[in-house]
Amino acid sequence: MKENSDNNWVSFSDIMTVLMIIFLFISISYMMQVKKAQTQRDEIFEEFKATKEELYSELNSVFKEDFEKWEVQLDKDLSIKFTNPDVLFQSGRTNIRPYFSKILNKFLPKYFDVILQDKYKDKISEIRVEGHTDDVPSPRYDRDPYIANTLLSQKRSSEVIKHFRKMEYFKKLPSKKVVLLEYLLTANGLSYGRTVDDDGNLTIITNKPVNKEKSRRVEFRIITTSDKLIDKVLKDLEK
Repeated sequence: MKENSDNNWVSFSDIMTVLMIIFLFISISYMMQVKKAQTQRDEIFEEFKATKEELYSELNSVFKEDFEKWEVQLDKDLSIKFTNPDVLFQSGRTNIRPYFSKILNKFLPKYFDVILQDKYKDKISEIRVEGHTDDVPSPRYDRDPYIANTLLSQKRSSEVIKHFRKMEYFKKLPSKKVVLLEYLLTANGLSYGRTVDDDGNLTIITNKPVNKEKSRRVEFRIITTSDKLIDKVLKDLEK
């Protein structure tokens, strides 16, 4: 009877040993997966930082003198803002003013010469042309003031792309570059959601009065592939 009891105890001990080994392997596997995921996230963030810094540095180098002359602001987020009153849109209008047209003729070829370099081929996921309005209702487009200004701002961004497609620079691009641009380039109407104050800062942050003239604008913004990957990582972390 005692021998049988001892055998049962040995059998139970073996089972516990096996379970502990399995648990140990599961723990090690989990730790390796966590470490791998962390390494991947670190690599994504490093690539994100390096790509943005390189693009910012190159754009700043190419346009430094022009941006000072044109009163253009290049931000670290790779957005380009035209702040000169002579290039901004008139209230309720979508037509590109003569001075802005001259600037675009010089700006766009240089801008896309930078972006379309082979080294950035897999680094850029979108090139946004963002149209903005002031907070004045525009009933000719819609009774809802926000929707009306969405349509108005969309038209403004579309007019800039339309202007670009009519340029000799665009017409001389290789077909592969044209196909790529038609994939990357988007016109975005942001209505009056991002109006700015007298200093050109977003009124939603400063709570200052809207500068209607400065708010009627178009901005260029580069979205890198790392931006999209970071969004995915952040969503995965929320799960």
